[in-house]
Amino acid sequence: MQLDEDTLARRRRDLGEDHPDTLTAASNLAVSLRAAGEYQAARELDEDTLARRRRVLGEDHPDTLTSANGLAISLRAVGGHPGTVTSPSSLAAIVLHRGEHQAARELDEDTLARRRRVLGEDHPDTLATASGLAVSLRGVGEGQAARELDEDTLARRRRVLGEDHPDTLASADNLAFSLQGVRGQAARELGEDTLARRRRVLGEDHPDTLTSADNLVMILGRVGKDQAARELGEDTLARRRRVLGEDHPDTLFSAFILVGELAELGEYQAAKELNEDILARRRRVLGDRHLDTMGSAAFALILSGLAADPKAREVMETMKAAWSEPGEGRAPDG
Repeated sequence: MQLDEDTLARRRRDLGEDHPDTLTAASNLAVSLRAAGEYQAARELDEDTLARRRRVLGEDHPDTLTSANGLAISLRAVGGHPGTVTSPSSLAAIVLHRGEHQAARELDEDTLARRRRVLGEDHPDTLATASGLAVSLRGVGEGQAARELDEDTLARRRRVLGEDHPDTLASADNLAFSLQGVRGQAARELGEDTLARRRRVLGEDHPDTLTSADNLVMILGRVGKDQAARELGEDTLARRRRVLGEDHPDTLFSAFILVGELAELGEYQAAKELNEDILARRRRVLGDRHLDTMGSAAFALILSGLAADPKAREVMETMKAAWSEPGEGRAPDG
């Protein structure tokens, strides 16, 4: 990231704020900021870059649309991971705001329409925006529309890019997640296949491979394979900690998924202790008002009740049944 920051500073000094090369450097830095988990900084830079590119290059220029796509990703990251009530760990997310996801959805829809017109239905950049729109649709609770878009995008990517292309595997992962609420076994089979392919193509510790592992943990929990989910969750968390560090938002997401599986297995005290650690880290890294932080805080109350009185689980299960709707998926960007 330091190289990207230096490049942007030099280009601003030598070429000016609005030069196309300066704006390319700004776009690249935003990507690096997201990779480092600095989502708010990425959002602010993406907003500025998009405004400048629209003014300098026009609404439909490919670089402008790249910035629009990047801003939508940053908005989703700032908004947090939208959740399905597939395990206790995601219960709290249902009642929290989705403002950034709605903004991302609107931007994605506009960008997709423009890319389809400028680049065509099957262009890789068009399909990248379609994939992002499906994530935004899940974030605002439109699970059926997200699932249909995921299915279409996966079919196109398989035809255009091949079965093992990283973008194809991102679509397969997103579709597996979308399916878990309505076709659990199909979701599991697709999730297992995608994880195997990503391990082979990208390696065991690649961030995308670990995203597939996170998704499969949730799918396994959804179909009642809690012990298998717990084992995969522990392995994934260990790898995230080693690759990204203890405080990276993706590491904390993996830990939060594991909290849910521990609770499902009745290990309430262990779940409570891990969630307390996650909450402290999320407050420091993301802030008190971030969706993920608030999810951990809300779930801390549930876990405190479960740890003190296992009968509180009956209340939690009633709440899960009331809130759970097929297709309201939680998924990574892809």
